Amino acid sequence: MTAFDVHLPVAAQSGIDPIVAYGRRAESCGYDRVWLPETWGRDAASVLTVLAERTDSIGLGSSILPVYSRSPALIGQTAATLQEISNGRFRLGVGPSGPAVIEGWHGVEFERPLRRTRESVEIVKRVLSGESVEYQGEIFQLSGFRLRGEPPVPAPPVDVAAMGPKAVELAGRFADGWHAIVFTPDGIRERLEDFHRGTELGDRDPSGVRTTLSLTCCALEDRERARRLARQHVAFYVGGMGTYYRDSLARQGYEEEATEIATAWGSGERERALGTIDDAMLDDLCAAGTPEEARKTFDRFARVDGLDAISVGFPRGAEREEIEATIDALAP
Repeated sequence: MTAFDVHLPVAAQSGIDPIVAYGRRAESCGYDRVWLPETWGRDAASVLTVLAERTDSIGLGSSILPVYSRSPALIGQTAATLQEISNGRFRLGVGPSGPAVIEGWHGVEFERPLRRTRESVEIVKRVLSGESVEYQGEIFQLSGFRLRGEPPVPAPPVDVAAMGPKAVELAGRFADGWHAIVFTPDGIRERLEDFHRGTELGDRDPSGVRTTLSLTCCALEDRERARRLARQHVAFYVGGMGTYYRDSLARQGYEEEATEIATAWGSGERERALGTIDDAMLDDLCAAGTPEEARKTFDRFARVDGLDAISVGFPRGAEREEIEATIDALAP
C-alpha cells in the first residue's frame, strides 16, 4: 500500500511556527512522514530539529541536503543527531542539486555529481555505523573519523534525490531509497526500471529500498486558482532552476514544451511560459484543481506499481490556508 507523505513548502514562510504547524497538521491527518528540502531559506537541520521536538510520531526527512554544501562527515553527524532528537523517526535524503544552486549560491564547482553523491552516501553510511571511517575515494580521502558517542540505533536510512537514468540507478545501487520530483506517471515507471537495475547491480533486496515521489498538489474549491498556482510552479522549475528539470521533462516526452517554457521564462515572458503548459501536461505533472479532481489525479499516481510513497507538495505561491486545505483534502 502506498504511503502518503507531505513535502513541506519550499517557498519562503513567515516563520518556523507555520512550518511546524503544517507538520503537526500532517501528523494529525495520518500522514506517514514530512519531508523538508534545503534550498535558500532556513537550513533544513535546524527546522527538522524543531519539528522533532514538537511532533510525536510522524516520520521526518530531509528530501534533499546538497552533497556540495556540507562534507559527508558533517552530513553523517547531522543525520545521527536528528535520529537521536527524533527518537528514531529520521530519514536522510541527499542529492547533488544543480550547477545553478551549487555554483551560483554556494560558490562551489559543480563537478562529477554522480561520483560525489556515491562517495557521500558511502561515507555517511560508515559514519552512521559508529566505526572508524577509513575511506579512499576518487574525491574524498578520510582517515580516523568516528562519531563521539553511541551511533544511532537504528541508523537512519539514506535516500538519494535523482532525476536522470544514471543517477536513479546509483540510488538503487548504493542508497536505501530514491526521492523523485517532477515526474509523469509514465516517467516514474521508466525511471523505476533504472532504479531496479541499480538494486540488481548492488545485489540489493528490492523490498529493502524505498521509492518516494514528491508531487505538486493544490486542492481548492477555487479550481482556476489551484491550477494557475500549479502552472506557475512548473514554469518556475523548468524555466528558472537550470537545465535539470528541463532535461528530465524532455526525457518524459515534453521536450518541445520544456524548451518553450525555458525560452519564454528566460526572456521574461512569464504568461507565455504558463500558457505552454496545457491541461494534459499539467495533469501529467501535478494534482491540481477542486479537491475531487486533485484526489483523482493523486490516486492515479498512487497506483503506479513500485512506488512506495507519494509526498504531497505545494506550489511556491500557495498561501497558508491553501496549503492547509490541500493537506486536509489529500489526507490518507
